[in-house]
Amino acid sequence: MERVYGGSVPGSARSLEGRHYVITGGSRGLGATVVRSLLGEGARVSVCARREDGLDALNASVQQDGHPPLFTQALDVAEPTALEAFIDAAAAEHGGLHGAVACAGGASGRGLGAASADDWRRTWELNAGHAATLVSSAAPHLRAAGGGSIVVVSSISGWKPGPQAQYGSAKAAQIHMVASLARELGPDGIRVNAVSPGSMLIPGKRWDRMRREDPLAYQRFLDEFPARSLVAPEEVAEVVAFLLSERSRGISGANIPVDRAQNAPTPEGY
Repeated sequence: MERVYGGSVPGSARSLEGRHYVITGGSRGLGATVVRSLLGEGARVSVCARREDGLDALNASVQQDGHPPLFTQALDVAEPTALEAFIDAAAAEHGGLHGAVACAGGASGRGLGAASADDWRRTWELNAGHAATLVSSAAPHLRAAGGGSIVVVSSISGWKPGPQAQYGSAKAAQIHMVASLARELGPDGIRVNAVSPGSMLIPGKRWDRMRREDPLAYQRFLDEFPARSLVAPEEVAEVVAFLLSERSRGISGANIPVDRAQNAPTPEGY
């Protein structure tokens, strides 16, 4: 029987106490889980996402749990000027910046014959483009702080082929990007790493709906996992928090899978 995860994964003490981090796509799903993980380690957090109501709901929820208010802004991360302004405003709000997480992502279009040039452009801008803007905008603030850590959330689709090609290639670009930028920014004390989640079981999302609506297909999908359990978002968030902290000071330019040894990234193969 599959183990279903919830709550937080045990971690170390409040190793991010007083530090400030920005997170894109942080209002729900993995992003919101990362926000809670960082707050749990004592960090101050700024979050952007597309929908203001989602940000408001997250802010209210974390304050109910006893955490300080988040600095939030609704924007499209694929718009470089808006993302740059958010990072500058967040740094000003909290008197500096110690790290950043590019968590927003997604895909447009379907297979090659059904995907338009705009689908490819949008997918690349949402993933590789937004991550590049995040790094370039955060870097001056991290230099001013004497260094810091950036985490780009990629995917196992970045090296395990699956549909659609525009998504996998954009995620592969993120993985190469962090390896290159880690070398470029290393002299400034800035580390850059990628985390590549496997298929995550998130309430209300694709795999949770499949589990409820098509249990036979879901059971077949579990064959892609040796332990027959999908990835929990808390497991990914703990790795992100680790990479942002000084516990990982020797790691830069790496791509760290959190996939439970998953084989194909989707039920469709390949």
